[in-house]
Amino acid sequence: MFIVTITYTQPIEAIEARTAEHRAWLDQHVASGLILAAGPMVPRTGGILVVRGGGTKEALETLLKDDPFQVHGLADYKVTEFKAGKLNPALADFA
Repeated sequence: MFIVTITYTQPIEAIEARTAEHRAWLDQHVASGLILAAGPMVPRTGGILVVRGGGTKEALETLLKDDPFQVHGLADYKVTEFKAGKLNPALADFA
């Protein structure tokens, strides 16, 4: 599985101008089952994505380049891969 940490690098006004596009991009990948959860940090300095396992870190990094926040240079992305040592049984198919 992966945790993606998105850190905004531009003022919130620039982020908000592209948020609808970003959410549409997220919707596509939530619907496909790739992204399990997504949401803004509190306070809103970026966001977090929880991504299912099964792919490579490199493939995920390539996919993230299509996120409008990254396309328009609004945020930095850090991808952390982890192997869940403890996992709720409801998530077993996603690891």
